[in-house]
Amino acid sequence: MSWTVYILQCADGSLYTGITTDLARRITEHERGEGARYTHGRGPFQLMYQVHCKNRADASKKEMSIKALSRVKKLALISHEAKASSVAASKYVENI
Repeated sequence: MSWTVYILQCADGSLYTGITTDLARRITEHERGEGARYTHGRGPFQLMYQVHCKNRADASKKEMSIKALSRVKKLALISHEAKASSVAASKYVENI
């Protein structure tokens, strides 16, 4: 079973970090107000970051390390991943 660590941006601009085995289901739960207490009433949400981990222990460690970051560092992490994804996608397109 694969675990995903994710960061959501709430409608109020705040960031929420969590883990799940089914990201689509979990985001739907957040949208319905059935997710974490923190996200209740803070939707809609935008998925800003996700990383896959091989097990719950690794996902929990990654989640805690992200939660320990300042907002500025979380935004830098999100930005770095977006740039890395963009570069990877453009390299893929170049190779087609």
